Amino acid sequence: MSQIIDIFKQITNIPRCSGTHEPFINFMKEYAKKYDYLCLVDKTNNILCKKENSKAKLSFQSHYDIVCLSDNCVPKIVQEEDILKAEDSTLGSDNGMGCSYMLYLMSQNYDCEFLFTSDEEIGLIGANNLDLELNSQYMLNLDSEEEGEICIGCAGGVDIFGKNFNKKIIKNDENLDLYEVSISNLQGGHSGVDIDKNIPNAIKLLAKTIKECDGKILDINAGERINSIPANAKAIIATNKEPIASHKNMKIQKIDTKSEHLNIFDEKIIDFLYSFSNGVRGYDKKLGVVLNSINLAKIETTIDSINVELSARSMENSELKNITDETVVLLQTHNFEVKTAGKYPAWKPDVNEFTNIVLDTYKKYNDKASLEAIHAGLECAIFKDKFPNIKVASIGPTINFPHSKKEQVSIKSVEKVFEVVKEITDKFV
Repeated sequence: MSQIIDIFKQITNIPRCSGTHEPFINFMKEYAKKYDYLCLVDKTNNILCKKENSKAKLSFQSHYDIVCLSDNCVPKIVQEEDILKAEDSTLGSDNGMGCSYMLYLMSQNYDCEFLFTSDEEIGLIGANNLDLELNSQYMLNLDSEEEGEICIGCAGGVDIFGKNFNKKIIKNDENLDLYEVSISNLQGGHSGVDIDKNIPNAIKLLAKTIKECDGKILDINAGERINSIPANAKAIIATNKEPIASHKNMKIQKIDTKSEHLNIFDEKIIDFLYSFSNGVRGYDKKLGVVLNSINLAKIETTIDSINVELSARSMENSELKNITDETVVLLQTHNFEVKTAGKYPAWKPDVNEFTNIVLDTYKKYNDKASLEAIHAGLECAIFKDKFPNIKVASIGPTINFPHSKKEQVSIKSVEKVFEVVKEITDKFV
């Protein structure tokens, strides 16, 4: 199916960084017109294409935005035999390959609903604010990234933000020394799907070193994104005990400056960072998936506060509320002002007639195909919430190292998964 790859290469030339909408919307309006589809666009830049008198039973869904590591990036594709990657940028195969499948099916005149959502990568914005009606009984999301895995459930999530404004200037009567403590180049990873892989958290390691030398925080900054396990951290502290490194990547440097006065932040901040139970909070052995988790993701010093960011996830909405409420109270007892945002629902695993059709079809092409649930957020959960009666499954080709300059996809995997997609489509049209 070289046409799929040709379409992918075509849309890769269209600016699609999160927050950029007009170029792809204009492309879709022309594309839909060419193949005799209606093209509906809502106020948050979601796009729904369908036949004028559609009797569609099946909808397809992909987000059209891509992660860009630099502003206004348009990936330049590099092909090395079976592998597609990009030159010094993300490839955009997440979710460009899903979009390409859908565009090809449109070119073949299938009576389905084709939903292209906006700004998934910056908070599922399009899906959360969808103002377009789906009439299909079934939905196939094309945003999964592991061939052979059929996703039928995912975690919900809430982002938690705390601000501690307590600081004071004290006389350095104890003649405390200043140290810069830093840790860098840890593995990092996704705070959902990688949370059970024993990946070290840079903030927790930094907190351990500071707490164990009775350090007082003057400045602290750590973490990269709220949905990532932090890989880098740095703090300036005052202490009369020499700090001890808690990891081989940690560097401790004494600052050869004495200060008569110190601008010290609330000691309850380090108490929170040190004692906080970070990581997996519950595991389902039957499903082989994390049930509940929370990740201490970022911390930064501003002019008047220290701010922390955490990401809570759960496969059950009730459990998500519990872990969120507990964390909010814990932060408040450590003098943080707290707010939450970015909530998206859990998609409870559901085996039904549609998921069985997808599984039986997939097994014709891959006898190891299986139903899975993942500990990360997917737009599917939002659609299940908006359209309670719709049956949903998610599949896709193997994409390695998404969201990074190493991102790559196998052409053979893209083509193999499309054979599954096409056969599923033919069953409903």
